[in-house]
Amino acid sequence: MVEPMSMEGYDILVEEFKYLLEVEKPKVAHEKLVAAALGDRSENADYQAAKEKLRFIDKRLFYLNKMIQNSKIIDPSLHSHERVSFGSTVTLLNLDNDEEEVYTICGVLESEPENALISIHSPIAKALLGKECGDEVKIKLPNAVKEYEIEKIEYKNIFSLKQNIRTKEDFSFH
Repeated sequence: MVEPMSMEGYDILVEEFKYLLEVEKPKVAHEKLVAAALGDRSENADYQAAKEKLRFIDKRLFYLNKMIQNSKIIDPSLHSHERVSFGSTVTLLNLDNDEEEVYTICGVLESEPENALISIHSPIAKALLGKECGDEVKIKLPNAVKEYEIEKIEYKNIFSLKQNIRTKEDFSFH
């Protein structure tokens, strides 16, 4: 499956992959060797912990590698945003209660639903893609069907809206 993402999102993805592969995995492998040298591995908590960390790191590396291979870098600033597309910030009018809701469509690893940054694979994003201002949209959610009218489509940089940008401290396994 193709995974759209911004250049900033791709850069963080590659940075995490490199950090885990070049820094974290060798460090934990060394911890495992030191713990193994202490004797009986079956009752050695440090050895078991290092082994478990390596397993988590390998799983994360596999996932990140798959995301890198499937990534499609998109620069949403180059789109006109006359229609909803990747990177669009969409202002919706909830037709049930006349309240406005604003969502920005981004990649899976860039999403922060609590901050209205929604994955391009989410039900809301799927229903909005390709629509334009004035269109009415019915969105099927697990417990309901909501109806919206698209009031505004604009571009705002995804990373200017993010509140949880991952750093090297977030990449390591403790």
